[in-house]
Amino acid sequence: MALINDFLSLIYPKHCEACANLLHKHEMFLCTHCLLSLPRGKSLNQNSNTLHHVFEGRIPFQSVECLYVFEKEARVQKILHAIKYQGQKELAEYLGKLFAEQLSALQNTKPIDIIVPLPLHKNKLKIRGYNQSEWFAKGVATSLKIELDTSSLKKNKSTETQTRKKKYERWQNVEQVFELVNLKNFEHKHVLLLDDVITTGASIEAAYAPFKNIPGLTFSIGSIAFANKL
Repeated sequence: MALINDFLSLIYPKHCEACANLLHKHEMFLCTHCLLSLPRGKSLNQNSNTLHHVFEGRIPFQSVECLYVFEKEARVQKILHAIKYQGQKELAEYLGKLFAEQLSALQNTKPIDIIVPLPLHKNKLKIRGYNQSEWFAKGVATSLKIELDTSSLKKNKSTETQTRKKKYERWQNVEQVFELVNLKNFEHKHVLLLDDVITTGASIEAAYAPFKNIPGLTFSIGSIAFANKL
């Protein structure tokens, strides 16, 4: 099998999804240079965490973390584009495993009980074929051995893309579009809600709405990237 894989790599060489350089056979999806040099989200904690400021006063969260910081026309954007538009769902799962390592390093946080990915509307899911946030969550849940719930939070209204919308327009676009079933399953639990990208936080805030009156709920937020400057 190793010989076959080596032969295939000669015919179909694999490239880093961030910088497009050729990958060595021990590398997966991202080259070692990019793994070490991409702008990591944990650097936001060194001074003033602007990601925390996105949700302060809007959602009572225990923690909010991202794997990378988005930079327009740069490597993180290429990674997100590959996941969202080029069918690279396994890349999202791989990043979930990297994010799990970051979460494991956090201290003084209540253990997570359930991981919930931000859902897609059924029409968009049919077109894309997969939910990138679900694959990201799958990587996190597998690594941390935590329950993954992909059926309780539902998006019951199809919305337009958020990419070119301003802050208030983003909120209007997602207001009252999420529904939560099996509410009792979340009582007195620590829920980690995961999305692929956080910008203004409008989608996360809308998704939190059906959770907010659950007794004893602890809520945390995570994403592949934080793109507040979009």
